[in-house]
Amino acid sequence: MQGYEDSTFRPVERITREQAMVIIARAMAITGLAADLSLADVEQALASFADAADVSDWARSGVAAGIQAGVVSGRDDGRIAPGDSITRSEVAMIVRRLLQKSGLI
Repeated sequence: MQGYEDSTFRPVERITREQAMVIIARAMAITGLAADLSLADVEQALASFADAADVSDWARSGVAAGIQAGVVSGRDDGRIAPGDSITRSEVAMIVRRLLQKSGLI
């Protein structure tokens, strides 16, 4: 994991969906689930979401990797909602999918 650009981790702040998706993408790399995505693959994975343009540049490949692997998904309204806080239930489902798709459970 990496902290913010000012070298802090800010442990008491809420985590956004895109931050969580990047963390999960890094975990996917450890489990062997992740593949390197081209820029075109990233854009294709994000294209079906109404708010794809709202995903931060630093998070785009991580968000796309999770979506493409079926580990993360958008919300029911067709948005990724990258800046929204992630809920406990969302995190639980994402971790479960990561473990299942990685063959760890």
